[in-house]
Amino acid sequence: MRLKTSLLKEPKHKELVSCVGWTTADELYSCSDDHQILKWNLLTSETTRVVKLPDDTYPIDLHWLPRSVGGKKQSQAESFVLTSSDGKFHLISKVGRVEKSVEAHSGAVLAGRWNSEGTALATVGEDGQVKIWSKSGMLRSTLAQQGTPVYSVAWGPDSEKVLYTSGKQLIIKPLQPNVKVLQWKAHDGLILKTDWNSVNELILSAGEDCKYKVWDSYGHLLYSSQPHEYPITSVAWSGDGELFAVGSFHTLRLCDKTGWSYALEKPNTGSIFNIAWSVDGTQLAGACGNGHVIFAHVVEQRWEWKNFEITLIKRRTMQVHNVINDAVDLLEFRDRVIKASLNYGHLVVSTSLQCYIFSTNNWNTPLIFDLKEGTVTLILQAERHFLLVDGGGLYLYSYEGRLISSPKFPGMRTDILNAQTVSLSNDTLAVKDKADEKVICIFDAISGKPLGDGKSLTHKTEIVEIALDQKGLTNERKIAFIDKNRDLYITSVKRFGKEQKIIKIGTMVQTLAWNDTSNLLCGIQDTRFTVWYYPNTVYVDKDLLTKTLYEKDASDFSKNPQIVHFVGNQITIRRADGSLIHVNISPYPVILHEYVSSSKWEDAVRLCRFVKDQTMWACLAAMAVANKDMATAEIAYASIGEIDKVQYINSIKDLPSKESRMAHILLFSGNTQEAETLLLQTGLIYQAIQVNINLYNWDRALELAVKHKTHVDTVLAYRQKFLEDFGKKETNKRFLQYAEGLEVDWNKIKAKIEMEIAKERERAAASATVRASVTVQQ
Repeated sequence: MRLKTSLLKEPKHKELVSCVGWTTADELYSCSDDHQILKWNLLTSETTRVVKLPDDTYPIDLHWLPRSVGGKKQSQAESFVLTSSDGKFHLISKVGRVEKSVEAHSGAVLAGRWNSEGTALATVGEDGQVKIWSKSGMLRSTLAQQGTPVYSVAWGPDSEKVLYTSGKQLIIKPLQPNVKVLQWKAHDGLILKTDWNSVNELILSAGEDCKYKVWDSYGHLLYSSQPHEYPITSVAWSGDGELFAVGSFHTLRLCDKTGWSYALEKPNTGSIFNIAWSVDGTQLAGACGNGHVIFAHVVEQRWEWKNFEITLIKRRTMQVHNVINDAVDLLEFRDRVIKASLNYGHLVVSTSLQCYIFSTNNWNTPLIFDLKEGTVTLILQAERHFLLVDGGGLYLYSYEGRLISSPKFPGMRTDILNAQTVSLSNDTLAVKDKADEKVICIFDAISGKPLGDGKSLTHKTEIVEIALDQKGLTNERKIAFIDKNRDLYITSVKRFGKEQKIIKIGTMVQTLAWNDTSNLLCGIQDTRFTVWYYPNTVYVDKDLLTKTLYEKDASDFSKNPQIVHFVGNQITIRRADGSLIHVNISPYPVILHEYVSSSKWEDAVRLCRFVKDQTMWACLAAMAVANKDMATAEIAYASIGEIDKVQYINSIKDLPSKESRMAHILLFSGNTQEAETLLLQTGLIYQAIQVNINLYNWDRALELAVKHKTHVDTVLAYRQKFLEDFGKKETNKRFLQYAEGLEVDWNKIKAKIEMEIAKERERAAASATVRASVTVQQ
């Protein structure tokens, strides 16, 4: 990826340009010390003067009112705020009419910024004050009073906090009084510019120490650049938070959100005092010290999938390279490319007006449909369909271009969603709720309605990243997520009434990804790269989880690596310096998943015998129990030396009825409640009581016996024996009440138990006879 820059031969402004701002993707306003405000039309390459400011007004900063909030267009979005050296800020309409001038600060107003909703304006000045104003220019509050000039200000993602500079310090101050202020030393010199992105929630800072830095919203340093030759005079995030630009003397740099540099340009601009990104994030403009306005387009973006490599060589042209046969195709578009995604055998491209769907089998005839809103901010693909996200909503399309659904939930903000906070599978869509960061909203992809009982998934702490598995049935769909403490959890997405288990499977996890063809999960935990070959093991046999992992030292990946893809048996990881590392894992777990999904148990056993790997046997054991194939489970457990479990499986096989066997398989997986429910539903009351006795759930065993008026004496007898074995006396009031005057006769109890077993055998035999006769009739 790089920047393609353009500069006019002669500057249009006579003095330095202090600030620039985009109205649309093709129209820009620039302000200069020559008191002129110019409008640049990129389609016609025309420049026109909007207004000439008074000779004593020197503009410093410009910010347009947000054009849309939550998908709704703002009626007053045709105006901007201009701050100036005379201590005022001016609200100016698109045609150049000054609607209002407000005396704001003593000395110059150094920066002015609207919040994301356009409901409040923050200004900072040479007098060290930070002020909040209403949309119409009425003073709401003086947020802070510093002893030094405040050079830059930015709103927090939720518009509840303001970030501003104070000498070498950065300060985050909430709007609410008595809430803790966060302050830290960020640079060794004066901080000149800062920016805070609402999508990734990361902070940029630039200073006279000639460095730019990336911080998280808690003030932790994520990246610090090497010192440049000159002070960094401007930094700005692109809208989607994937890129940022850095400006200095004769220098323009394009960087990834993690800090490393994609491209460095050395244009003849003087210092670049201000950078603004276009709405669609494809281009930027810089305000130059020598009177120029520099324009730069992002080109040479690259997408890879299997044997295809696609490069955006021009704004409207893509090159497809098939590395197997070296074939090259050129894809031409009517409008400039804004977003693209390549996965699952399809390339999805959004331009400013249309969406193109290409199949990797045929690059000549794409499916094309018009977009409701031009600026697509995110494309996510699953095997059967893909998701488009724009300012107006979420839209699921099939690869034939048909709109499938458009899920919605109260308070949904699509402008701040990214690939970490939205996840898509063939049947499910998961979206992190920005209003409450502990909540994940889960939708049926086809209908767009909430999944299960309609309740969202709620965690105890804030969630950072989510990911849905890609294969298997809907009722087995799992979601993995990382919370604020960097713990990795897994849970089921199908939720009906009962509280679903959310189980922790990893700690200190920085990044994760599901495999595209099998439900393998990989992540980087602290200094280890981990692959969970069968994450579902936690629901089947927790003890086996550690035996189903592949682990590798991750110190080669450097600090803060990110997993880019997990395709087949290859994982692509991007290091903090931007370089890509490819990690290959064994192909056998993927083959094992395929055999199990097709119920080819004999092939699965043969594969494990061939590979002779304990991890594979452990995976097969868990898979067999999950699919109720106890014969295969017995072989697998025997192969990893779990003799006690082999004995338990053998005892299950000896049970007389199918219902009892099913219940004990559920017990084997730790699902006590489901086992008891199954036995009660099929009338096996004694067996349900016995299960609770075996697990020492005495209160529940007695409750069932009393409720169904059977085997109360059996429960009391076992309880009495249990207490005698441990030399203890009965203290439970309910047991004392029912044991009053009752003599335990073990012979009588044993006879009753034998009778229950005989009855169960008779029932099992009768149901087997019925099944056999039905089969014969068919």
